[in-house]
Amino acid sequence: MAPRVQHLYDYFTHSNDGHEGIKVIVTQFSLAVLIDPFGLRPSFVFECRRCCLSRSRFSGIMENPVSKTVKDVSPHEFVKAYAAHLKRSGKLELPEWADIVKTGRFKELAPYDPDWFYIRSASMARKIYLRQGIGVGGFQKIYGGRKRNGSRPPHFCKSSGAVARNILHQLQTMNIIEIDPKGGRKITSQGLRDLDQVAGRV
Repeated sequence: MAPRVQHLYDYFTHSNDGHEGIKVIVTQFSLAVLIDPFGLRPSFVFECRRCCLSRSRFSGIMENPVSKTVKDVSPHEFVKAYAAHLKRSGKLELPEWADIVKTGRFKELAPYDPDWFYIRSASMARKIYLRQGIGVGGFQKIYGGRKRNGSRPPHFCKSSGAVARNILHQLQTMNIIEIDPKGGRKITSQGLRDLDQVAGRV
């Protein structure tokens, strides 16, 4: 038996308080699930080999689980999940030029992905979550790229400001972001909650 599980086993089986609060159910896959019927703590899963615990109350032996936030998940996976969430919600409207517009002067064609507008919106929402105060000019630099000038040297070129401005306006209408008095945009409490909920499902 693992030392941590042995410690729990000794505590639960030798407790004399008679409190039937927390139960531990052992599955056939060598996992034990700690269940609190009073809802004081979420369920815990920890490794064990063979144990049967059914008595005593929770007294801080197990560490409190840390819920996932946007900072804890993969950026790629989160952007995909949140883009799907935005598309499914139907609150984000595609502009009429979404299928023909280029995302910057340095591009040759419009994006191939038909859902690129949702992906860009999810990425921008995540960046505002991580760093408050980004505006249209900041996003033009973030999504800018290398412009090819033929036989001349290439140079950095900013991305489209109209695309960034349209997305920011729509996210602000959805109450995901708001105007920061110091400049740019910042995440709202509702936006913070929505993004963390999506991150928890990733």
